[in-house]
Amino acid sequence: MGAVTVITSGKGGVGKSTISAGLGSALARRGRRVLLIDGDAGLRSLDHMLSVSEQLVFDISDVIAGNCEPIRAIYPCEQEPGLFLLPAPSREEDTVRPAVMRRLVPILARYYDHVLIDCPAGIGLTFYSAISAADRALVVATPDPVCLRDCDKVRLLLTKQGISSQRLIINRFEYSSFVKMNCYTDLDSVIDSAGIRLIAVVPEDIHLAVSTANGSPVPLKTPGAQALGRLAARLEGEQVPLVLSRM
Repeated sequence: MGAVTVITSGKGGVGKSTISAGLGSALARRGRRVLLIDGDAGLRSLDHMLSVSEQLVFDISDVIAGNCEPIRAIYPCEQEPGLFLLPAPSREEDTVRPAVMRRLVPILARYYDHVLIDCPAGIGLTFYSAISAADRALVVATPDPVCLRDCDKVRLLLTKQGISSQRLIINRFEYSSFVKMNCYTDLDSVIDSAGIRLIAVVPEDIHLAVSTANGSPVPLKTPGAQALGRLAARLEGEQVPLVLSRM
């Protein structure tokens, strides 16, 4: 059975869905079967990022309603062999209840090496639905005080739900901007503010952002893509050094 990882954050706009798509691609490039579940009912975006939006007929709510078998709502991402998407409902009112997610996701996880759940921003029903079946959590933050304060809130909510395995991803990191902000002396102080152990630093990377926005394949050689490749390796237990660009 594949590991079930929820990718969440305390606030919107931190690049969480980009991380989800990029990490899924990185794991698939390692020869893994990866299922991405879009948990953002009403505001789904992964279908566009992974170029499967024109194929969509069914989504996760159709599986729950009995309108189709699960396999008919799971779409292969042709640009990344081994990567599959289960889309979110187009309406927020069709959000899958947490109790149902806890039954469905373990069944799906039997057929994949990894299940990644892209959690929506905020802490409403969609948040609890997305985290309900997870074994572990990746919490995405940018290195600013407001975002990190919200991360600490999410950390507490995850812990209350029994998800003790939590790791921090610092996204859109740019060394020069980090120094100019003068909010934190170093990365250790950022980690302390979030209260979560660090697993990856993903640099600001316009090429990564453009590729996901356009639904084109995640590039291989850009700093952001390489950071996600290192993250994928760490998730699978490899000891990979942290790389920080000072550009």
